[in-house]
Amino acid sequence: MTKTALLLAALLAATAASAQTVKLQTSEGDIRIELNAEKAPKSVANFIQYVKAGHYNGVIFHRVIPNFMVQTGGFDAKLNQRPTKPPIPLESGNGLSNLRGTVAMARTNDPNSATSQFFINVVDNIFLDADVGRIGTGYAVFGQVVEGMDVVDKIRAAETASRGMHQNLPVKPIFITKALVEPVKK
Repeated sequence: MTKTALLLAALLAATAASAQTVKLQTSEGDIRIELNAEKAPKSVANFIQYVKAGHYNGVIFHRVIPNFMVQTGGFDAKLNQRPTKPPIPLESGNGLSNLRGTVAMARTNDPNSATSQFFINVVDNIFLDADVGRIGTGYAVFGQVVEGMDVVDKIRAAETASRGMHQNLPVKPIFITKALVEPVKK
């Protein structure tokens, strides 16, 4: 291996070791997400604020589409929407792609409407990327599941039904019991 390759490998290892992570303790098991503040600083800061405020504790996965994604971050078990802070600007043109295991901000048709809801891609969904054009401005990826994709796959396999305005709602509620910002590893 060349000196340049060794230096690059050491730099990548140091970056990975110091990356901020969030642990989602769910009713199906734990999911660990590594956040990418370099490419999505506003989305990461927003997400961490919600985690630290306890916003995600007790929310359900309210939209589960097996060959697409699992979504959470906005509703309690009675489908009451949790209050949110003002929306953040869209960061979809950041070079990160909506691939299996990536975490992205959910939003309405307004590109700058993301608040607390997020989704985990369970398959490659590159049509959600800003540069593809089908979805216009895309959906901002801000993290990657680094542990617990087996848990995400359990969630995606849940039986779903429609209830009120919610489609693809798990019949048996699946909760985030606690979300924690983990200490930065050095």
